Amino acid sequence: MENQMIFAWAIIFCLAVAPVHGQYYSRTVKAGPRVEKITRLHFFFHDIRSGENATAIPIASPNTTQDTPTYGTLYAMDDPLTMESELTSTLIGNSQGLYLDLSRERTQFTAIFYADFAFTTGRFNGSSFSLFSRFSAEDDPSTIREMAIVGGRGAFRMATGFALLRPIWSNTIGDAIVEFNVTLYHY
Repeated sequence: MENQMIFAWAIIFCLAVAPVHGQYYSRTVKAGPRVEKITRLHFFFHDIRSGENATAIPIASPNTTQDTPTYGTLYAMDDPLTMESELTSTLIGNSQGLYLDLSRERTQFTAIFYADFAFTTGRFNGSSFSLFSRFSAEDDPSTIREMAIVGGRGAFRMATGFALLRPIWSNTIGDAIVEFNVTLYHY
């Protein structure tokens, strides 16, 4: 009986001590200086909303009758990135993401744009950066637009920066080719 009592007290003691020593432990250490890198990229983005091989498709739209049928429509995209403006030029990656059409004006396209630009060849193979910003198509198609870079992975880890966009070609269906000049600040 006495052995059973000692064993019971030993179990109670072990169970009482375990939570104290089993808690999550972390230690904050001061990070050393990091060298910030600047990378500049140039490529072409092909957004194709028409035909059998569309790269951007509507996935949700408002259930209302309206004058502007695309207003409020959410699109999913998997757009190719190429070295030159022709779709048949060297494929270097793709841009996957979403954009929401915000313009009530039928003649102007405005959207909130989120995309991950992933590179599948070359020096930055396996790396990507994330863009999250508002895009507005102005009356003058040659206007350069600026969008924000909010993150990255791989070679572009912790990236910030900006993308300068210049529409090269577009049609009334919504297909477009856009030239990107990107400046990334990363570690």
